[in-house]
Amino acid sequence: MGKKAIEILDLDVDKLIEMLNAALCEEWLAYYQYWIGARLMEGPMRSEIEPELLLHATQELNHAVLVVDRIIQLGGTPVINPADWFKLGRCKYDEPSDPYVEVILEQNLNGERCAIQRYKEIADYTSGKDHTTHQIATAILGEELEHENDIEDWITDIRRMKEEMKKIRL
Repeated sequence: MGKKAIEILDLDVDKLIEMLNAALCEEWLAYYQYWIGARLMEGPMRSEIEPELLLHATQELNHAVLVVDRIIQLGGTPVINPADWFKLGRCKYDEPSDPYVEVILEQNLNGERCAIQRYKEIADYTSGKDHTTHQIATAILGEELEHENDIEDWITDIRRMKEEMKKIRL
């Protein structure tokens, strides 16, 4: 990023880089959360949900690319040690020790809600001050909101299916 471009930013660039690095850490954790959860998942609707979770994983990886590129443009250094992902990220990785589909989905839902908060904070911080980062944050935020909606819909569908099964048994 050019000197003038950085100069016109009306915010603390170091703070923004710190926020973006935290988001980067969370994207890597989210990527793996989705990817491994999709591979291990068992239960109803697994065959329908698995490819969607893998798509979500790919989108999380794409978010990481956008964030890394912006950190570098701002003159910062992206987090380079995976051990730092757990230290710097607020959105946690939930080990999928229970592969049941609802458990996996709840873990991913928690991660999405945390990511929504993260990108809202970045969008709010950059609004009217750093148009490029603001556009990146709002674009990612839009996808995170879609992910949350997808997951909520799957959980609702599974719960309805279970309720219907109970009625049939009675």
